[in-house]
Amino acid sequence: MAEPTPPAGPPAAEPAGQPAAEPTGQQATPPAGQPAGEPRGTNRGPGRLLIAVYLLFAIAATARAGLQIATKLAEAPVAYLLSGVAAVIYIVAAVGLARAGTGGRRTALVCCSVELAGVLGVGALSLADPALFPDETVWSEFGSGYGYIPLVLPVLGLAWLWRTRGADRTDPSGRG
Repeated sequence: MAEPTPPAGPPAAEPAGQPAAEPTGQQATPPAGQPAGEPRGTNRGPGRLLIAVYLLFAIAATARAGLQIATKLAEAPVAYLLSGVAAVIYIVAAVGLARAGTGGRRTALVCCSVELAGVLGVGALSLADPALFPDETVWSEFGSGYGYIPLVLPVLGLAWLWRTRGADRTDPSGRG
């Protein structure tokens, strides 16, 4: 016995307020100027490595500052508290980059900017007047104790935010 055939005619419309589903196996058209298949969000591609480095520095700075603040804060309070501030900035920057979207981008932008100003300011002060910092901070001598990564990291973060600047308008997750 033959199966009944569906009636011919136009396809059923999507319910009101619901976007039409994309055909299986096809990607949405990328924004202008973006090659197909190349993700642009701050948490995609090279952004994942940047987030990983921020997380690594967050862990290192938090552990070091936490130990110093807990055991010898009186010896160099400014240095140890600055290291604590740097740790918080690394954490928040990593979260901002990982979140993507407008809110995440703004958070990362502020953190990377403050971080760059901090490493430049503390780096210059620590060289000009070493007595101000009886012990090193993450940012002392422009991050020389950490292989100058604290100096390079905010520059890379700001460059990545600049490179992916159109991604917040196309973030499909709706976060932001």
